[in-house]
Formats: sequence, structure tokens, C-alpha cells
Amino acid sequence: MATISATCYFYILSWLWLCSMTLCGTVLEDLKNLHPPPEFNSTIMTNCLNNPSLRYCSSSPMNFDEIFKYTIVASHLCNESKNPNCIESFPKVDLRNRPNIAPLYLSFEFFWRYCPLTIVSIDVSNNSLKGNFPIDVLHCTQIHALDLSINEFSGDIPIQSFTPLTNLTFLNLSYNCFSESEELSDSQFFKRFNSSSFLHSGALLDHRRFFTLKVVILLVGFPILVILMVIFLAWLCFQRPDFLPRKLQRRRTFTPAILNAATSGFSSKNLVGKSDVVHIYKGVLRDGTQVKIEMYWDEISRERYRKFVEECKVLSELDHKNLVRVLGWCKSRKFRAVITEWTRKENVEMWLLSESAPPPWSHRVKVLMGVVECMQYLQEEWPQVDYVLNTSSVLLTQDLEPLISRFKVVDHNISTTRNICKFGVFMLQVILNRKGQEEFERDASGFIKYMRSVDPEELQQMIDERMELGETSFHQVKQAVSLGLMCIDQSNSEQPSLAFISNSIARAYKATRVLPSANHTITRSHGGHRFKGHKT
Repeated sequence: MATISATCYFYILSWLWLCSMTLCGTVLEDLKNLHPPPEFNSTIMTNCLNNPSLRYCSSSPMNFDEIFKYTIVASHLCNESKNPNCIESFPKVDLRNRPNIAPLYLSFEFFWRYCPLTIVSIDVSNNSLKGNFPIDVLHCTQIHALDLSINEFSGDIPIQSFTPLTNLTFLNLSYNCFSESEELSDSQFFKRFNSSSFLHSGALLDHRRFFTLKVVILLVGFPILVILMVIFLAWLCFQRPDFLPRKLQRRRTFTPAILNAATSGFSSKNLVGKSDVVHIYKGVLRDGTQVKIEMYWDEISRERYRKFVEECKVLSELDHKNLVRVLGWCKSRKFRAVITEWTRKENVEMWLLSESAPPPWSHRVKVLMGVVECMQYLQEEWPQVDYVLNTSSVLLTQDLEPLISRFKVVDHNISTTRNICKFGVFMLQVILNRKGQEEFERDASGFIKYMRSVDPEELQQMIDERMELGETSFHQVKQAVSLGLMCIDQSNSEQPSLAFISNSIARAYKATRVLPSANHTITRSHGGHRFKGHKT
């Protein structure tokens, strides 16, 4: 055997061949008890000098016991494979239909590691062998043919280990149980073989089955996906419409889920006010808008709820810079809610009572200007909207813009005379000091009666001295007080119109922006002026 010895050691190879002729299965299984003859080591060394390409020559250090066992197995296997002249050549390993001894030879890892260079064909087909791919046979990188068909090998095919087999022209892995591998189909090495090399091997993707699977997924999965999408969109529409594009959102209608998300699950840290019936929360909508949520937990009839919704629809249409914006409403089984923009807690009353920074006349007239503009807007466009006008219900923004915060829809148009009277009370409360007002805070009629009874000199002393008025400003304030007195006089002949009030406040507001005040302040003993419109 050219891969086992050189020609000059023919007598040793003849001895190995004679032994292999009588070797039985029990001897092969008991190779551990076999030892090389005395001359074996020197013979192997000489072989390597003459033919260094022999595989065992490249092992370092050489394991002569293992090489000896390899020579015995090689001699025996060569004869079992019915090679015609095993002394000269070992061209094929033929273990077809040999289920009893094929597993034994495949288990000799040392033989395949030193695989004779003359072997060009390995056939282990039709043995019903089980287990993983016999990767040791791929040590024989020079082979031209490999047949592992009609067995029960399983697991992955070692694709990368085939790369050194550059001479392989025939491969048959059919009728096995290998795992499907997309990498096998894409490998350039395996593209040299046609599909007959892999019939029923399990290794190639079954395109027909894959197509059938896609059809099943399409016919079953697509309708399910559509149904799930419809359910999801329905949930969005009815529970979280704020996730929909703005054009598809329902304006002014909020859902309990939106309010729950805006208040972090109605967290106590967002609860800013509470009574038996009303809970007030601060919330943040998905777009970042801060809102005030007034939740009413009382039971109402369908008719009252219908009126509630109609009122909310009207109030949410109001659009003026001096009105708190009503963003919408919400109705659930347990509560109903009104959602408005979030505003500062400071109202005009708190602002007027500030000791650290008492508001000057210019700021007060700006507040009056904003209120009267809002009154004109409501009178002209929404006469059915009534509102509360006092220093505690009018809020202030950081820019000192007044916000009427309490309003509602009534069944009839509001009397202009009544609104003008309310503004007159508000104006006098803004200008005069707090002394004498406390007892009338909840009784506007009492305040009006009281103001009618005050004589001009006493009224002059009631002007808030913290405004530190100059001569020009003091004159404007006295005119404003006279206007306020005219407003609370509800007789047809004396009460001014809303347009007249607006023009008067606008002139005063403009004067505070363009005309400087006198350099000295006016004391309360300044005479020569009387308040017009005041009845004693």
C-alpha cells in the first residue's frame, strides 16, 4: 500500500496484509491490546523520508501505537472493500449494505485522520446508520466521490468542512434526516451538485412546502391580521382617538382612557381639588397641553346629560383671549367631566392684595380693558352665555391678561343692563381699597347700595393709595370711578352702553402707555373735583 509504506519495506507490508486476512471483528474491537513490532518505528520514519506527504508524517510528535493501529485497520478495510491489490493501492472504501461493521469503521477516528492518500471513493450507503453527520470521513480531502445515502443521519450538515474537498465530483446525501439549511442552498460549493444529491435528505428547503406554507399564511393570517387591525383601529377610535392623525380625531370629545393617561391613572399627586361631587385634576394631554379636568360624580338623567353635552358644545366654541378655553367634555358610566386649559391659580383679588408688589394703575386699567373686550365679544356673538364677574372669578395670566373663568349657557339672552352693572362693581373693586368691601364680598346688591350712599369726599379717600398716582393718573382714576358709579346705576337714563364703556377704558389704557404721570403724587386732600354720576 503506497500510503502505508515505501516499496523498500515491502516485507513489513506483506506481514500486515497477512494479518489482515485473518483479522476478525473481535480483534478490531480490541486494538488497544495490539503493539507494533520492533522494526515498525524505523520503517515509518523511513517512509516519511521517502514520502513526506503521508498524513501521519505531519503529526508531531508521532504516535507510533496509533499509526500501527491505523495500518492494521487500513489493511483490513482495504480487503473488506474488495480492492484488487491492497499491497499496491487502496482506491475505495466500500461499506455498502454492511450495517454490522460500517459503524465500527466510522468510529476509528485515528484511521480517518491518517486517511490513505490513494482513497478516491467512500461509500457507506444503505446501512440505516443513525447519529450526526460522520464528519471524520471529510479528513480524506482528496476523495472524488462520497455516498452516505439511505441512512438515518440527522442534525446539521458541516458545510464549511466540505470546502477542502476540491476534487469531489459525486455526492449523495439522499434519504437521510438532516436539518433544513438555507445556507446549504446558498453555498457555492454545493451548487456544483444537482438536487438528486439531496433527495429526501431534509437538508434542502422544500420550496413546494414553503410555497404551501406561504399560501396558508396568506389565506389564514392575512384575514386575521385585518381583523386585528380593525379591532385596534376601533379601539383607537373609541378609547384613544388622540393617537389618530389630527384630521381623524373627534374634536372636543375626550374618553376616560385619555383622561386616565393624562392624569397618570388619576394619581393623587395630580388631584388639586376635591369635594363630595367634584374632583379637579391637573393633566397633560398626549400633545403636551396642560389641562384642568373637572370630574362630576353625581347621577344625572339622560335629559340633563343631553343638556350638559349641548352646553359643552357651545362653550367649546368660545374663542377669546380673555376667556378660559373649554377644550371638551367626557362621559362615562361613573362620571362626567369638563376639560379646560390649565391656568394659574392667581386671581384678580389675590393680585390686588399683594403687599410686596401692589399693582399700579396702568396694570389695573389693562385688566379692565381685557374684561370689557371679552364682554363685548360675548354680547355680540354669544348672548346666551352668562358669566360670573368678580375679582375672585377673574384669573390672571403671567402677562396680566384677565381670564373670565366661570360661565355657562342659559335658555335666554342675558340682559345687557345686568352685565354692565356687574362690570361697574368689578371696576370699583379693582380701583378702590379693600376697606369697607369685605362685608359685601358675597353680596353685590349690598355693595351697590353702599357705594350709592358714600359721599364724594369719602369716596375719594377710598381710592387705593398704593397706586401712588400722579396728577394725570389721578384724574384718569377719578373718571374711572365716576364711570363705575354710572354702571351700577341701573336706571335707563344714567347707565352707559357697553360701547361707551369700552371706548372710555380704551382711552384710559392708551393714555397710560403714552402719557407720563406727574412727578409728584396726589394726596387724598386734593380738591376741586367731584364724581359725576354719583347719587347721594
